[in-house]
Amino acid sequence: MKRSASAWLLAMILPTTAMAAQPVGVRDFGAIATTTGASEHADHALRYRVVFAVTRGADAPDKVDPSLERVARFVNLLAADGVQPKPGDIVAVISGPATVIALSDKAYVARTGSKGNGNPNLPLVERLRAAGVVVSVCSQALHGMKIPAEDVTPSVRRDVAAMMTIANLQLRGYALMPD
Repeated sequence: MKRSASAWLLAMILPTTAMAAQPVGVRDFGAIATTTGASEHADHALRYRVVFAVTRGADAPDKVDPSLERVARFVNLLAADGVQPKPGDIVAVISGPATVIALSDKAYVARTGSKGNGNPNLPLVERLRAAGVVVSVCSQALHGMKIPAEDVTPSVRRDVAAMMTIANLQLRGYALMPD
């Protein structure tokens, strides 16, 4: 009797365990270093609700924005420790000199004179979104830089203002990661 109960229990547990979702990282971006003996790993008991201010531009128009890649590094650090934030718990708010990273390929090339194949940040934006990260851009920055809303890639959400988004999220309990 004990044996059949154990087999039944094992059969009930294994499919669930085998099908449990593995934490999603951001492939090809946000490389992390393996460390031994380091403290302050991701804590499974915490809910990571974090807003990143993405304000710095890349050194060159054909380079991925380092501030946006920093968001990927955070997601990868969480995934390395087996932590999967809920969709929308990590938000990247683009403004200031980084605003151009929210542009479509065509608008990015026209704006930056990039000699590459378009906006090098868009593959990263897509991978962040696949990992549940919300990527938004400040409409005030768009206005200030005279960028029409239609030039923003559909993958990036337009918010009224970076400072409003960041203030709202902080008041809702998100931790701010300044640039």
